[in-house]
Amino acid sequence: MIQAISKQINNLNQVREKFGLQRTQSDQFFTEWTEHLPGLSSAEKERLDQIKQRYEYQRSNNRLLEETIKLLVVSPLLDLAGFYEPPFQLSTETPVSFELEDRQEILQGQIDILVLQQRFWVLVIEAKHTKIEIEVGIPQMLTDMMGNPNPDRAVFGLVTNGVSFAFAKTRQQEYDLSRVYSLLPCRNELYEVLQILKTIGSAIQPD
Repeated sequence: MIQAISKQINNLNQVREKFGLQRTQSDQFFTEWTEHLPGLSSAEKERLDQIKQRYEYQRSNNRLLEETIKLLVVSPLLDLAGFYEPPFQLSTETPVSFELEDRQEILQGQIDILVLQQRFWVLVIEAKHTKIEIEVGIPQMLTDMMGNPNPDRAVFGLVTNGVSFAFAKTRQQEYDLSRVYSLLPCRNELYEVLQILKTIGSAIQPD
């Protein structure tokens, strides 16, 4: 049902109208991306630098498609964060397609959804013909997160187009978003992305 609804959701106003979801005004609602972030080992930093370097090399002459982005960036990040190990279970949801009109051009894209423990949604956006910013995926991500069978428990999400990353948290009728992290700066912001992934992993461990 949620998958069918998400195909009709294109903006945050529709999310608010459908689910009564409102962005919180509390700066204590989503602290998992700002507080008590774990340290990273030298080996982890080296691996993250390698991921960034490989992305930049492959991207230098080609527009990377979704499967390549998942192979080069998303999958290694989830691996480093421990999401392929017990107690986490991974499932792939039906892709959601969308179209946006931008001047005279119709932008087509797809969102692949990975669900971990029913409490962490990972969305990978693939844009055709032109680059689509990750903000496009946020309404669909929040919609799918609202399908959580336990709304009293916090649910987290990550949306990425391979170069930019943003996190979300929902609980009951509230949500909030992190800032956007990017592979473009000289400084490797994948360090923070991995730290947040690890914090979320600790937060969604089964009781």
